[in-house]
Amino acid sequence: MKLDRQNPRLVGISARTTDESIVAQLYRGEELGELLQSISSNGYLDIEPLIVWLDPSDDQFIVLEGNRRLAAIRLFREPALAGAIEKNERLKIVVPEISEAVRQSLEKVSVYRVVDRDSARSFIGFKHINGAAKWESFAKAKFAAEWYKSGNVTLQEISEKIGDRHDTIKRMVAAIYVLDQAEIRGVFSLTDRKTTKFNFSHLYTALSRSTYMSYLGLETAWSRYDPQPNPVPNENIDRLREVLVWIYGSKADGREPVVQSQNPDIKYLGETLMSAEGLHILHAGGTLAEA
Repeated sequence: MKLDRQNPRLVGISARTTDESIVAQLYRGEELGELLQSISSNGYLDIEPLIVWLDPSDDQFIVLEGNRRLAAIRLFREPALAGAIEKNERLKIVVPEISEAVRQSLEKVSVYRVVDRDSARSFIGFKHINGAAKWESFAKAKFAAEWYKSGNVTLQEISEKIGDRHDTIKRMVAAIYVLDQAEIRGVFSLTDRKTTKFNFSHLYTALSRSTYMSYLGLETAWSRYDPQPNPVPNENIDRLREVLVWIYGSKADGREPVVQSQNPDIKYLGETLMSAEGLHILHAGGTLAEA
């Protein structure tokens, strides 16, 4: 079985992303360490099946739901994996010793096979958006955006199926389209962000403010309508990069984000975007307080 490269939890994933990188992300942000400890103490509790789909490109099963569990199983069953992660991702994962009984519990696990991704989306979305295992906002937004892009469902239907507010889902998906545009145009990549944690709410909150809409050339109340690709006009692409770097920083440029917290910094940055003097200070490397 394969880890899902379209897992909404993952940030900055591309076709070249390795399994080591995916497991490292799950360990850093999704309590994989706690799951390893639980399995080592209690064995694998085969209560809820993994949801899988057969990838026609290589006839291997992709785990659509249960990637954290698959990562834990692989760490126990593949001793070299933790070493490869430490070497390539600079992350040391301590895999607990397990008894033979626990090892036996990892030999076979239950799965539920679906015919395609769409067949699994309603269940996965409800579980992780309003159910017991809630995702953070970026994972929610990625999930809804990919579903919407499939062309088989409206945002209204998505919001009804996953039990979240229609206007919230719409704002999140609109922000995903902005990130997609920045990535495609090569002006910003999430892998280049300076901050370890990706605070997606900073962006979709900013994009709902009139100051950011004006600076980026977005139509007033643009996020109230069904999202469309490339929402930022071509002549403002450089401004889009500026805003994203000011919010998230840039490793390549060695620049720290000027936004330290959503409240009040997103508001203050928006006000600065409307000030020629404030913009001059930010362009010169000044702080948000100075601007």
